Amino acid sequence: MEDGESSVGIYDSSYKELIYQEDFSEDEHTLYSNQEKQQVSMSMVRPESIGNHYKLLTVSLAVLAVILLAVDIGLGVYYSKLTDGQHITDISNEVAKLQATYNDAVQSRDEAKKQLASEISQQQFTKWEIEHENKRHKSYEKLSDKIQLEIAALKSHIPMIKEGCRHCLPGWTFMNSLCYYFAFLDNMSRRSWQEARQFCTKRESDLAVIDSRETHLAISNLINNYQDRAREISISGFWIGLRDVEQEGIWKWVDGRTLNEGFWNDGEPNNQGNEDCAAAYPRSNPFMSWNDAPCNYELKWICQMAPRSSSES
Repeated sequence: MEDGESSVGIYDSSYKELIYQEDFSEDEHTLYSNQEKQQVSMSMVRPESIGNHYKLLTVSLAVLAVILLAVDIGLGVYYSKLTDGQHITDISNEVAKLQATYNDAVQSRDEAKKQLASEISQQQFTKWEIEHENKRHKSYEKLSDKIQLEIAALKSHIPMIKEGCRHCLPGWTFMNSLCYYFAFLDNMSRRSWQEARQFCTKRESDLAVIDSRETHLAISNLINNYQDRAREISISGFWIGLRDVEQEGIWKWVDGRTLNEGFWNDGEPNNQGNEDCAAAYPRSNPFMSWNDAPCNYELKWICQMAPRSSSES
């Protein structure tokens, strides 16, 4: 009770001080007096409420302090466990395992790269080997084709050789009642028109005179069968006994007769570069097989001679 009375005394003194702080007008004083009365009535309730709030705040702070203390103790314990080395050792072991796994992966990658490089190198080598084998195969195909052509030519030549054995010298071919020599052999070098004629005259013959359609077609068929298709057409011709050296454009055979029917290629003879000698070339169209060429040009040749009489054989 003494506490309550003292509290009331304090509030009464406060109330009196509020009444007499300043001078107000009467209206304002009256209004203010009413407000102060209300405040006095309310302030007599607040001290208890404020005390309760303080108690609640104090309890809350105490609980918070306890919680913080518990957290601090827990962290201290956890830190002490960490500092004993167990967790650090576990982490270090995990890091070491990860590093080892990474190193293994890097090593596997490097080995895979080496293996890939080796495979690529081997693949390139295999590619080169295949290209080499393809070239060899093509070369063998060409050689086979050439042999097949030679076999076909020999087969077609057999009847003429049989007849030639009775009427012609060895190595000569009997066609259309005459003996012909064709310089087919590769070991016989090409010669100029004059050198080719000398070869023939030394064997009591001369360069071929092709004065009939039948003779021309037979000769054309024979040189086509022996044609080496890998050789350029410009060096595949055969000198024949025809030229126009006496008068340009007047073609004469070596026996002095003037040419009646020729089997010139389109645009021939054109006399480009003083082309005064004639040669027969292997062409699919036998009626377009002749060209004029410079007489010093080197080609194969065809010799012609009369057959031997039956009494000589």
